[in-house]
Amino acid sequence: MKTPYEERKHREALSWAKGLEKRGPIIQRKSKRIQTTINNWVPERVHKVVSGSVKQMIELSLTSSHYIYPIEVGEGWTLKEREEQVGARLKYYKRTAALEGAGTGAGGIALGLADFPLLLSIKMKFLFDTARLYGFSVERYEERMFVLHVFMLAFSSDEKREEILHRVLNWEDEKETIKEVDWKTLQLEYRDSIDFVKMLQLVPGFGAVVGAWANTKLMEQLAETAQNAYRLRLMGY
Repeated sequence: MKTPYEERKHREALSWAKGLEKRGPIIQRKSKRIQTTINNWVPERVHKVVSGSVKQMIELSLTSSHYIYPIEVGEGWTLKEREEQVGARLKYYKRTAALEGAGTGAGGIALGLADFPLLLSIKMKFLFDTARLYGFSVERYEERMFVLHVFMLAFSSDEKREEILHRVLNWEDEKETIKEVDWKTLQLEYRDSIDFVKMLQLVPGFGAVVGAWANTKLMEQLAETAQNAYRLRLMGY
């Protein structure tokens, strides 16, 4: 039997999942043309940095302990206690991401390029912490794959979101059919989802403000996806 807190969070998670099934606003659906234009303006080295960073992130997250370090997790924690710890971790990582975005954004393109791999690392560390705080062992390959799917769900287009959401919500059945991640598709989806705000960060003069704001919002977007995904996994869809 669920506690009142669990009931409330379960309803919120179900509502969140239902909302993801809807198409994005028209401005979002038409943004692909804008993104394509922006992509043509951006130096190729920027795209190479993003692609290389995502590929490296996937390889590290699946094959190494790069994102795993000791944190305290109580086996008997209630959902509320677990989420209080997740909230504390999010606060820490948001502050880190904002400082990093402001610092690299202030330097224009040169330092802005460094922001992509740094922010990816912060996001993955947060996801690995979140998974463990909800009671899942990221030592297992299948749990690392779930973490990657949560990441993809947070930064996917309308066209890909439905497919990824189905996998996340039906993970016990889907995990056996997933052997590897299409990193090329992942990096394109991720890049297109953050292009507009992150490319503004490369503009000297106000890049620091944009960098801090953008990184904070991207962390909040990731946290919302992760928390609801794990709630539904724990309490059922």
